[in-house]
Amino acid sequence: MNKTFDLQTLVRTNIRDLKPYRSARDDFDSGILLDANENSYGAPYANDLELHRYPMPYQEALRAKIADYRGIDASEVFVGVGSDEAIDLLFRIFCTPRKDRILINPPTYGMYKVSANINDVAIDEVLLTEDFQLQTEKILEAVTPNTKIIFICSPNNPTANDIAIPDIQFILESFDGIVVVDEAYIDFSQQGSLATELKNYPNLVVLQTLSKAFGLAGIRLGVALANTEIIAYMMKVKAPYNVNKLTSKAALQAFDALDSVQEHIISIIDDRQRIMSSLASMKGVLKVYPSNANFFIFKVNDALNVYQKLADKGVIIRYRGNEPLCDNCLRLTIGTENENNAFLKALTEVLEE
Repeated sequence: MNKTFDLQTLVRTNIRDLKPYRSARDDFDSGILLDANENSYGAPYANDLELHRYPMPYQEALRAKIADYRGIDASEVFVGVGSDEAIDLLFRIFCTPRKDRILINPPTYGMYKVSANINDVAIDEVLLTEDFQLQTEKILEAVTPNTKIIFICSPNNPTANDIAIPDIQFILESFDGIVVVDEAYIDFSQQGSLATELKNYPNLVVLQTLSKAFGLAGIRLGVALANTEIIAYMMKVKAPYNVNKLTSKAALQAFDALDSVQEHIISIIDDRQRIMSSLASMKGVLKVYPSNANFFIFKVNDALNVYQKLADKGVIIRYRGNEPLCDNCLRLTIGTENENNAFLKALTEVLEE
């Protein structure tokens, strides 16, 4: 537990004083609705969602489903347009442009840096170790009085490994700012989510998504889990109708199909091991890195050329050789069995050329 953490000292004054926009649906959601300048004739095609009416601003049903799934309270759940919306809101709530700073641990997810640049917030970096773990003491040494947020991705993207929980806990207990743990790939890991630790760490924000294990990247549904005070600020700052009815319905349906979600996770993990074993014995592959995600990285000579040749064969993976500590590395997302077999065939051909 971080006993010196004080949320109110971190929140920007204009955000604390903000009077949020009050939408029509904050007051009424039934009756003869002539309050929101909607088109009462309805959508130009048949549907069962009353798409001519604005969605509910607070998404109570969806937040309750997520809370039940993660073993927390609905008041500790925020839903938005992908995790990217949550990341942006955290900048707007806690970071004053041209004054405050964040800290990241490359190689890591690139959106933290992009969002910082958009919000005109300075970025400090402490590289991961050679085995892609946190340098905890160096992180704390790099913290300044204006450091408001530390971002940690676990399992990490692009390296696919879990970050050691004791190291994350050490940062949570030692840093009086916000610690964001991005768990986009947590359902592929054996380590377990930190969401159950929210009551122990008031400065913890956990990011999750329905894009990965749930297979719903196209609906753009992201999740932030945090103590009720942080969630209340996120709800205060978000756009009134940030999650639309189509996204909400698709997400709710997914929680009624959790058996299928689990089956897909198991299939991905099983095939991940098969592909990694195949690459480990493949001539021309220099190293296959451990993975706790639905992807992994591997090293080959002249990786950019290999990447381009695979693309010429219609097999698209990701070149990550421009990331720190990832020289000549390629990142493979685990696909279906047929897709994975096509990758193995194409890679063998490329490496034998």
